[in-house]
Amino acid sequence: MKTVYHKSDSRGFADHGWLKSHHTFSFANYHNSERMNFGVLRVLNDDQVASGMGFGKHPHRDMEIISIPLEGDLEHKDSLGTTAVIRKGEIQVMSAGTGVQHSEYNRNKDEVVKFLQIWVIPNKLNVTPRYDQISLNENEKFNDFQQILSPNKDDDGVWIHQDAWFNLAKFEKGNAKEYQFHQNGNGVYVFILKGSAQIGDQVLNTRDGFGIWETNSFTLEALEDAEILLLEVPMEHP
Repeated sequence: MKTVYHKSDSRGFADHGWLKSHHTFSFANYHNSERMNFGVLRVLNDDQVASGMGFGKHPHRDMEIISIPLEGDLEHKDSLGTTAVIRKGEIQVMSAGTGVQHSEYNRNKDEVVKFLQIWVIPNKLNVTPRYDQISLNENEKFNDFQQILSPNKDDDGVWIHQDAWFNLAKFEKGNAKEYQFHQNGNGVYVFILKGSAQIGDQVLNTRDGFGIWETNSFTLEALEDAEILLLEVPMEHP
């Protein structure tokens, strides 16, 4: 088993006034040659957008872009004709493919919006751009792993053009669960949304990240009530 530990306060940070963003991996003006990616997981941004503010329309191509709201209402518009609002308990996915433009704004005038922006390098280029979002039953699998993303259109959660599986975990203190990898050659990046947990000898606290690969499974134990995001992705990338 190989591992990498990213303590919360070791992440890159940008404060644009209207936007405060922590970068797990190199992004925009934050560059760290040892933090370029985790396999095909290219971006994991922890964003906070001021009321009424947001990202103006901008282009993407050949990237799988996933947004997970944590607090507030995030309004999405894109060149596909989509206008949508996502909130905590939902997940949004956009395959940029041959090219798409989109904007993301805080719809609220009196509170911040917090969300995770995640980019995954796809296994297919020049696909037709698409948008999707779903609502999650956050208590459907309490003290268990709840799949929210996979490569399969007919599976639980949204799907992307990559052999990746994302799970949310809401664990009560003292609960433990073994995670089984879906595919050889994959790694899992564990991101603690809140609370604390332990994997092997490594204790993880709020907003810590821990990557694990070259193994088939590991056990995750909640040291206190915790919400955790697990991102399983191929470690080989173009």
